[in-house]
Amino acid sequence: MRKPRIHIRGGRLIDPANRIDATSDLYLADGRVAAVGEPPDGFNADLEIDATGLTVIPGLIDLCARLREPGQEHKADIDSECRAAAAAGITTLCCPPDTDPVIDTPAVVELVRHRARQTGAARVVTLGALTQGLDGEHLSEMAALQEAGCVGVSNGLRPLASTLIERRALEYAATFDLTVFLYASDHALAAGGCMHEGQLSTRLGLPGIPEAAETVAVARDLALIQQTGVRAHFCHLTTLRAVRMVARAQYDGVPISADVAVPNLYLTELDTIDFGADYHFIPPLRTQEDRDGLREGLRGGTLSALCSDHQPHEPDAKLAPFPATEPGASGLDSLLPLTLKLARENHLLLQDAIARVTSGPAAILNIPYGDLAVGRAADICIFDAAENWRLGRDSMNSQGKNTPFLGWEMNGRVRYTLRDGELIYSGDHP
Repeated sequence: MRKPRIHIRGGRLIDPANRIDATSDLYLADGRVAAVGEPPDGFNADLEIDATGLTVIPGLIDLCARLREPGQEHKADIDSECRAAAAAGITTLCCPPDTDPVIDTPAVVELVRHRARQTGAARVVTLGALTQGLDGEHLSEMAALQEAGCVGVSNGLRPLASTLIERRALEYAATFDLTVFLYASDHALAAGGCMHEGQLSTRLGLPGIPEAAETVAVARDLALIQQTGVRAHFCHLTTLRAVRMVARAQYDGVPISADVAVPNLYLTELDTIDFGADYHFIPPLRTQEDRDGLREGLRGGTLSALCSDHQPHEPDAKLAPFPATEPGASGLDSLLPLTLKLARENHLLLQDAIARVTSGPAAILNIPYGDLAVGRAADICIFDAAENWRLGRDSMNSQGKNTPFLGWEMNGRVRYTLRDGELIYSGDHP
């Protein structure tokens, strides 16, 4: 069935990968970008979208979104979260392997992909498990996972049993040119902690996770990356010192990239002072100095992507005492406005901010999305940059309503989202 020919008229087109920031028309045909500016010969649109006064960018790519299916459908499912992503301008979600069952066989990869296709909303790409069942001991069949479509491998937040096993895993991944996604955390140092270790954790009587839990792990991982030559990505760095270590390694030519989760760019350990469960994150919120260092790392390109680290929960998961609550926040609904806020507050140029959620993550995942060059997949987000709105539970599309940003004033409302040249979200807003 032929996909519609679409003319997006009069919008401010921002495509960081191709250094475009201008009022321009966009023409789509057969699910791809047919032309920018002037129409192709003989182009007749089936659908015209008036984007006058709106901003047109590539569809967002979220590097880390837990969709809770299979295994935890009481929290959310692939259908609800793919539709929430579409409403937030996100066209591609990357799902970590820590589902139940774990994504360690081609069958589970196909299950996730099939359920995502059924939604007709955002697409889902998967990371395969680095070890069988994420047990940290026995290597997974990485070649089979790659053949099934996994864009990388990871052990998630689960520790590996030894440094030797990590070396063998990295060597195996390097053999198949697979990117390994690493959560830098020394399990022994971090075990039992629920917030940043410092004066505040001592004052509150809460077990802390020291900065060294991250920096020791980064140092170990960097040594093994250099030893094996594997391509690696550091997920959700939280400390200034870790960012500096990664920057130095990148300068020395080590094949690594890194990202930061949105909450760590706005929140610090001080936000946990009232024991609010929505501020419980693993890895934790750090100091103001760390937050500023993360922003600097994002601005300088050491951190080439930012992600929502989406973790939807049912209400009961956040009702226990702080250390006993489940960590993480629902982040799809706020990814775009909080990215735009970085530019509005002059932490990033607007083009750079958009790059960190489009072309940046696309390059890390090595997928052909995140830009609007002619011939590319027509993944597009169209939003009203002038519209202000307040984030509330009733305005969230994700099944998980757990977020520390409830009540925050947001700027930028998604009007249309297209994936592969098909309209997957159209919002009628006042």
